[in-house]
Amino acid sequence: MATVLITGTNRGIGLEYCRQLQARGDTVVAVCRTPSPELEALGVRIEAGVDLTDGAAIDALVERLDGLRLDALILNAGILESTSLGALDAESLRRQFEVNAIAPLRLTRALLGHLGEGAKVILMTSRMGSIDDNGSGGSYGYRMSKVALNMAGKSLAIDLRPRGIAVALLHPGLVSTRMTGFSAHGISPEESVRGLLARIDALSLETSGTFWHANGQVLPW
Repeated sequence: MATVLITGTNRGIGLEYCRQLQARGDTVVAVCRTPSPELEALGVRIEAGVDLTDGAAIDALVERLDGLRLDALILNAGILESTSLGALDAESLRRQFEVNAIAPLRLTRALLGHLGEGAKVILMTSRMGSIDDNGSGGSYGYRMSKVALNMAGKSLAIDLRPRGIAVALLHPGLVSTRMTGFSAHGISPEESVRGLLARIDALSLETSGTFWHANGQVLPW
């Protein structure tokens, strides 16, 4: 039985991670700003009121964890805002970098004392952060912030290897959630998380730093 801390848990993929991990017997620490009724109904440990862009909030979270040993971090919290070339918004670009790229790195650093040898750090990224795969343009803030997250994950894989900690960068697929406008072409959160957990379970130091699709495909940088 593992103890797993997950961010962005009030809905969508984060909520489904909590549901499936709890169902298989793992201990879940669900981090969010405001818990949803669906999250509260699961009965997992909830750490609410946490704004991951606020250093003081991160420090307070670490203090409340009180030395709890964590087997995995799933850094899932993120935002998607429309930033086309014709409607470029510098504040939106900064906000997406802060939430999608900087906050996961800061939280990983803050929680290193809770991670021992054999622990795993999971960065929820997107194939929209693949430079080689970009065939449609646009989405400047989201794409750029996910490229930055991918670079952070690659560096973390190198820096954490001596500690015995493995890192994965995972794309969930096109999932029908609020973030995607409940796309009719998307897969369900249940299907996505089943694939994601398979990637996490198989993660090792030998495969640390790899950029994967939930279906097991290795994605291009």
